[in-house]
Amino acid sequence: MSLSKKTIGLFLGPLLFFFIFYFIKFEGLSDAGRAILAGTFWIATWWITEAIPISVTSLLPIVLFPLSGGLTLSETTQSYGHPFIFLFFGGFIIAIAIEKWNLHRRIALQIIRTVGTNVSTIILGFMIATAFLSMWISNTACAVMILPVGLAIIKQLKDNPNTIEKENEVFAKALMLAIAYSASIGGMATLIGTPPNLVFAGIIKESYGIEITFFQWFIFGFPFASILLAITWVFLTKFAFKFEQKTFPGGKEEINRQIEELGKMSYEEKLILFVFMLTAFAWITRSFLITPYFPAIDDSIIAMLSCFALFVIPSKKKATPLLNWQDALHLPWGVLLLFGGGMAIAIGFEKSGLAVWIGQHLTVLQTVPLILLLLLLITAVNFLTEITSNLATTAMLLPILVSIAVGINVNPYYLLTAATIAASCAFMLPVATPPNAVVFGSGYVKIEDMMKAGFMLNLISIVIITLLVYFILPLLWDFDVILLVK
Repeated sequence: MSLSKKTIGLFLGPLLFFFIFYFIKFEGLSDAGRAILAGTFWIATWWITEAIPISVTSLLPIVLFPLSGGLTLSETTQSYGHPFIFLFFGGFIIAIAIEKWNLHRRIALQIIRTVGTNVSTIILGFMIATAFLSMWISNTACAVMILPVGLAIIKQLKDNPNTIEKENEVFAKALMLAIAYSASIGGMATLIGTPPNLVFAGIIKESYGIEITFFQWFIFGFPFASILLAITWVFLTKFAFKFEQKTFPGGKEEINRQIEELGKMSYEEKLILFVFMLTAFAWITRSFLITPYFPAIDDSIIAMLSCFALFVIPSKKKATPLLNWQDALHLPWGVLLLFGGGMAIAIGFEKSGLAVWIGQHLTVLQTVPLILLLLLLITAVNFLTEITSNLATTAMLLPILVSIAVGINVNPYYLLTAATIAASCAFMLPVATPPNAVVFGSGYVKIEDMMKAGFMLNLISIVIITLLVYFILPLLWDFDVILLVK
């Protein structure tokens, strides 16, 4: 009987830990550093193989690091109360409120109606709506919400007697992939859009004491996501799929019917939209508009203020607030734990001296041109996340990249930003991202369709990330600040 990946990982993780911790002596590495290295191998093995739930694995540092002497218990557990966890918490609460009162569906339908109902432009409308929503809410929830709207449009085309034979199948494949890909792309635009972005910000904060603000990420992430979204749309509608029928019979009527079905915008929707827009405005303008008057405020505090507002502002439904604690039970608590585990590893690398030790042993990479190094790193991360969680990948990889950056004397912004963005660009397999799995479950997309289109998009994203990180990122971010800290 063949062993499953999970079973192999279950035993391999602890075996690697005990072998590294008890039997291997690394010259120049402290006992604490060896303990962190051994623990990281165990955690990474369980993350990659999903031997037990990823969120549960994320709690392993609390046991392994203190018992092995890598970190004290207090140092380890502090990671699970990192300020960025509360930024993410607040973002999740806003997303829950938007979904509870169906505001996300209204926003999506209005965007699609505005763009138009030509076959290509209706796909663009779905992509813009999906990407915009995934900037603020879970890309999984976003894909799940948009999918029924897309299925209704596909059915409308299928049932229309004016539809060319087989055209419905081509349109369905293109639309399903467009929804999946834009859900992943949109999340890259904001700091709270996808977990790897916050892992990146947390690593920078822990390693260098520098805060990556919402606005700082946005001025790079939003243009990048917009460029990739536009290229993805062109690729799907002009190259991956060919449409014989340019106009969409009955598409406009279907969108209008769904909007009418929603009725007028409710009192609760208006309130949530106001809180949402005020929060986004505060995040974007905080560093230059709010901080001069309130120096202690940061993005996490803004998120928590919005969170409190949603639990305080009353709705018209029996004077209950917009949100109650039962709603909050839907929070993806596992993501918050995984983020804490990643931060624990980062702190362990820094305080045990493991980061410096790794950096000293990677000076050979100094001879590799930076743009080539970025290309290799982005390619490796891009295809690695086809089979692993992007959050787990960044959580275990970014602390190592901090060490590499020091060892080869390269600004860490290059390596860490490249890996973070690449981790969200997995387009080939249904298991690569939850949105991919959601649309694959619709039955309209075969695995070969996703692999064919996704492989090309992976290659396109690798080139775009490499060029933007190498040439554009230094123009948008102050690279001198992190060099001074280093």
